This record gives sequence, C-alpha cells and structure tokens, in this order.
Amino acid sequence: MDAKRKDLVARNFPSAQEEANVTTPTARYDGPESAYRLAFTDTDFLLREELRPVRLQLELLKPELIQQEHRIESTIVIFGSARIVPPELAQQRVAEAGNDAAALRAAQMQLDMSRFYDEARRFAALVTQRSQSLPSPIYVVTGGGPGIMEAGNRGAHETGGKSIGLNIVLPHEQAPNPYITPELCFQFHYFGLRKMHFLMRSVALVCFPGGFGTLDELFEIMTLIQTGKCRQRPILLFGREFWTRLINFELLVDTGMISPSDVDLFHFVETADEAWNHLEEQYGFGRPPQDGDLI
Repeated sequence: MDAKRKDLVARNFPSAQEEANVTTPTARYDGPESAYRLAFTDTDFLLREELRPVRLQLELLKPELIQQEHRIESTIVIFGSARIVPPELAQQRVAEAGNDAAALRAAQMQLDMSRFYDEARRFAALVTQRSQSLPSPIYVVTGGGPGIMEAGNRGAHETGGKSIGLNIVLPHEQAPNPYITPELCFQFHYFGLRKMHFLMRSVALVCFPGGFGTLDELFEIMTLIQTGKCRQRPILLFGREFWTRLINFELLVDTGMISPSDVDLFHFVETADEAWNHLEEQYGFGRPPQDGDLI
C-alpha cells in the first residue's frame, strides 16, 4: 500500500496512548497541584472516592479483555488454604520441632495436610495435560498466593502449560507465587470482582481444605448455583473426612435449612485421578462432542 492510500485508511483520531506520550507541559503546569494532566493518566484523580464505579469497571474489564486476547474460554478453579505447605517443607518443620510437644504436634498436622498440596499439584498437571486435545483447552485458575494456590499453578507450570492467578491486595501474606504465567497474573482490590472472575469461565470448581476465605468462596458458589443465579457445574471437595467434620451437611438437611437435593451440588474426592475421572464422566472428555456438552 502506498503512503497516500495508507494515510486515507489510517484511524481518524490519535490513540489515547499516542496522546499520553505527548511531550509534558512547561514547568508551570507540570506540578502536583496542576489539573492539566489527561484524566486517564492522572492517578490521583482515578483514586478519588467518587471514581469507585470506574475502578470497579476497570477491574472487570482488564482480566476479561486479556483473557479474551489469549483465547481462554474454559477454566477449572482450585481453591484451598494458603497455609498448606509442600511435604518437604512440612518434613523439615517436624525435624525442627525437636522435643517441643506443642510445636511437634502442629508440625505433624502440617505434614498430614501437606498431602493435599501434592494432590492439587498433580490435579493441575492432569488438567493441563489432558485438556490439550479438547476443542477448548482448560486453564487452571487459583487465587495466586501460596499453599494450595501455589500447588495449582505449579502443577500447570511443570507440565509446560499456562495458568492464571487472581491475586488480591491484603495487609499480609498475599504475594504472587512464582508459578503463575506472568501475562495472566492479575491483582484485585475488590473481592467481589475477583470472585466474579473465578466463575466467569469455570467449568468446574475444586475445593481443598481451607479456612474462612476458602469457605467464603465455596459457599458463595453453592448459593449461586442453588438459587439459579449461575448454571450448575461440578464442585469437587477434596478430603471427605475434613469436609464432613467441618460442616454437618446432615444437620442442614434434617433441620430443613437446605433441601435433600442440595447435597448433590458437590462431590467428594480423595485423589487427583479420581477428580479428573469424575470430570471426564460429567463432561464426556475423550468421546466425540455431543449436543449439550459444555466444552
């Protein structure tokens, strides 16, 4: 295309990026008190209390647009505690506890729970490897932090796959683990938008033992499915003993707090292979696509 024709089909207006790169103004209008800066490059303006609706929109749009650019259509979300450590670290803590009875008891519990780290890591690897032959590969999504979240991103990373981390700003403990794909590592201010992104592309939700945050995520998802606010999808709970000791599902049914059919919203599993096999059965992975398949 010659230069003249190229000029005719060029965009009519400069892009926002081009305008943002324009030479800064003279010193008189370049100080912190000046209102001269472009609104979308003015951080102080964007952080004003009145701009909260705009920031909510940005937190919805940024991860959405980037995932569209990477053609990510299907995800499996892995929830679980940030405090569950790899078995080798748990073994080290047992050795360090020595004869301190309280420290030894805590370290031995960590060692017992560390098996879930290995299962999360293996499950993420299975998802990443075996979904590559599907029309829409499945990407692992975690909260992006340590513990079970790290194990999920690590399993995908170690098999050469990409994975997503949805971090959130917290006063402590929440830094991205080193296994998230950098271009898919997001940071949130708003819990609500973060939880929305967990669900938007999910074909299944896998929940390992965890504390308040894990329970919050699990119960919000079950509530949305129970009330018909989002479509039903498999919810897998790793570790029947943990979950049934933590939550008395029978009491909820017996007292009429939930319907008997509500306990069908989730399924207990113990191993990564069992979890993947359940998803294969639910979705028909490995056979020709049929009407009604979700992937």
